[in-house]
Amino acid sequence: MSELTARFDVTFPSFHLQVKASLPAEGITVVFGPSGCGKTTLLRCLAGLERSPDGFLALGEHVWQDEPNNIFLPLSQRPVGYVFQEPRLFPHQSVRSNLLYGWKRIPESERRISLDQVVEILGLDSLLERRPTHLSGGEQQRVAIGRALLTSPRLLLMDEPLSSLDIQRKREIMTFIQRLDKEFKIPIIYVSHALHEVVQLATTLILLKEGSVAAIGPLAEVFSQVGSRRVIPDSHIGAIIDTRVAEHDLEFGLTTLHFSGGQLSVPHQNYSIGESLRVQILARDVSLVASPPVFQTSVLNVLVATVMEIGPIESGQPFVDIKLDIGCPLLATITRKSLTTLKLHPGQKVHAQIKAVALTHDFLE
Repeated sequence: MSELTARFDVTFPSFHLQVKASLPAEGITVVFGPSGCGKTTLLRCLAGLERSPDGFLALGEHVWQDEPNNIFLPLSQRPVGYVFQEPRLFPHQSVRSNLLYGWKRIPESERRISLDQVVEILGLDSLLERRPTHLSGGEQQRVAIGRALLTSPRLLLMDEPLSSLDIQRKREIMTFIQRLDKEFKIPIIYVSHALHEVVQLATTLILLKEGSVAAIGPLAEVFSQVGSRRVIPDSHIGAIIDTRVAEHDLEFGLTTLHFSGGQLSVPHQNYSIGESLRVQILARDVSLVASPPVFQTSVLNVLVATVMEIGPIESGQPFVDIKLDIGCPLLATITRKSLTTLKLHPGQKVHAQIKAVALTHDFLE
């Protein structure tokens, strides 16, 4: 698999960005962290708008920056599409003209994406002759994304493109962004400080803290690390699992989801059989039983699990995180007393009782 390799070290009067990362050149990588942690600065380094004195950047075999060897391609020479927080459209031009601005900049031999493709995937057909001033915020952002795509980029950078939109427009744009990933196979680096965007969009996650990488890896792995509460709010700690809709039980109002480790029952979902659905199981919603439960329980989701790792036990803290394997990572938060009572240790078989399964598309509510 091709990789995006980046090394940047940039010092400002009141801030220091120091990042070393190797990322898959596919899917959506979300750069997440609080305001001021360096997310936008990292994106500007990737685009060539900010120059790291000893920087290095390569996409596969294509080197865009290698300062020790005097290589630095400015943004105008990098096959990069950039979507800003604000659409930045030309107000005096039609949607069609705004889209074609990016397309005309690219030599004919390098055009890999057509206007018709972008219009179809982003749903822009009815908007082509309008001016930006007659578009909603969500429509303007779709046009901005389309304009970036029509430069036929090898890498698409998106800097908090949903930050100024209302909930309905955010839902709309996220659906389109997920389609981009599937249709065009262009790696996307997406900056956000909103957790609901992270859990819905990311395949890979970079957590930034004070200018440095606090965690990096596949989304499911980062969220289920026993030390994740250092960089993720307690209310969102827990496994993220990609599932497929297997069946609907109309009598009891339930939907069965299949995943790599088995199946889950959730309240009825209006999705067709076979459709993908991402869920999160919060660590606080998982309880553990050290031997097979011999009693009947109201908990519908009880899975066999293997203890993989026991988190650090901190003095004065009543809870500890347990990393489990259920065919994919699962995290449980239990009391230290329960840890002692159950005599848990790595390799031990337990039963995980899952009291609730959160649907990530509900996180915008």
